Amino acid sequence: MHVNRPKSKDVAALAGVSTTTVSFVLNERADANISLETRKRVLAAAAELGYQPHASARGLAGGRSHTIGLVVRQSPEQVAEDALLAETLRGLSLAARAARYRVLVEPLGARDGTYDELIHSRGTDGLVVSGPRVDDRELAALGASGAAVVIQGSLPGATVPSVDVDNVAAARVATEHLLDLGHRVIGLVTNAPFDYTSARERRDGYLRALADAGIAADETLIVQANFDAASGRHAMARLLERRDLTAVFVASDVVAFGAMAAIREAGLRVPDDISLVGFDDIPLAAYFDPPLTTIRLPAHDLGRAAGQALLDHINGRAVDSRTILPTTLVIRSSTGKPSRPAENPGRIGTAHAAGGGRRP
Repeated sequence: MHVNRPKSKDVAALAGVSTTTVSFVLNERADANISLETRKRVLAAAAELGYQPHASARGLAGGRSHTIGLVVRQSPEQVAEDALLAETLRGLSLAARAARYRVLVEPLGARDGTYDELIHSRGTDGLVVSGPRVDDRELAALGASGAAVVIQGSLPGATVPSVDVDNVAAARVATEHLLDLGHRVIGLVTNAPFDYTSARERRDGYLRALADAGIAADETLIVQANFDAASGRHAMARLLERRDLTAVFVASDVVAFGAMAAIREAGLRVPDDISLVGFDDIPLAAYFDPPLTTIRLPAHDLGRAAGQALLDHINGRAVDSRTILPTTLVIRSSTGKPSRPAENPGRIGTAHAAGGGRRP
């Protein structure tokens, strides 16, 4: 059965005012010169009729869509494996709902469109851009133009407010943990290609920790992955060609799961043969076999802080140019002391070369 819903003209008729006055009152237009008595009549009439203004109409009346966009700089397939996105979105949505905004999520790969299209065709009031690329000139130009954009991550040289963690310091801590355990030949599997600023920053932290320990950088120990577990498995298989490897820092937990698969396929154990540290502390990290030592990234807080910064930007309030949230090293069972001297190839090299060895 069809039910006739009340319209703004019904509220206007009951309150004895124009529909324009109803729109101004219900959309809280502060610039409208409407008396307190008239406002009360309109609100009472709306309540009596059970009238709720349409969300898009509210936006048009106020000159805004009351929608913000979360742009994830990955392909849809990569986003599907992003285990942190749910927590990030939860934090962002919490900030948005408090201000009566909605959130639109949009994957945006390197060749999948532009920010301008999202702002205009999708009708957003501003964008949170997560995981920018180093070569993102359009994003830098948007920031220079004063558009309502906030980066979750970093983009060197861009005048865009950003919310992030200190990737360099966090990766340094992860690598120092392995050094403190006695490892000296430590590989790096990146979270993403070096086109992404986070991948570069986490590599830099790894290299700084090695330099502080007096260990020369070795490019053959650095392999790039591409967000997903499959790329981590492939990267780790390449690293295992090094007979002297005893540990690896993998700059993403999802990528680390693939790295663990490659280690098992080589007939080796974590951490008996290879110690492994991840990055992110996704929910599954604590329940993997073995539970993953990792850097805890505050995804929920990052989303909420980015959302609040964007809303402040939209409403003309001051926004810090850069907000850094803390990370924590969470030590679990995937790391331990090396079972043999780093300079001795030992059974890791023998097991991998033969394609066999001891399995868990």
